[in-house]
Amino acid sequence: MQGCKPKVKVRVWLETAEGVYFGAGRMRLLKQIDELGSLRAAATALAMSYRAAWGKIKRTEEVIGRPLIEKAGCNREGYSLTPFGRQLLERFERFQAALEESAGALAADVLDILP
Repeated sequence: MQGCKPKVKVRVWLETAEGVYFGAGRMRLLKQIDELGSLRAAATALAMSYRAAWGKIKRTEEVIGRPLIEKAGCNREGYSLTPFGRQLLERFERFQAALEESAGALAADVLDILP
């Protein structure tokens, strides 16, 4: 296994007393909405019901107090991310990457089992 450098992976999410309001699952959902332009198609791609996807988005918007998605065009034309939704997605990805980098350095220092 020479040349295979181990990586430390971290799962992080944000929650209130009522439960999760943002994490990797919401991030994947927002990415799919952005790519597919449809909440229904995004839900299908992630093997979840439309109702579950809608509930996750609404829960996050409720806690954060800002919309993440908006209607694209006329009624039946789908959804797109709001500028804030896109910004949150990008920032959370950077946050996740920074956490993994820091966790890797800490693991190498503290655990002394990483090359």
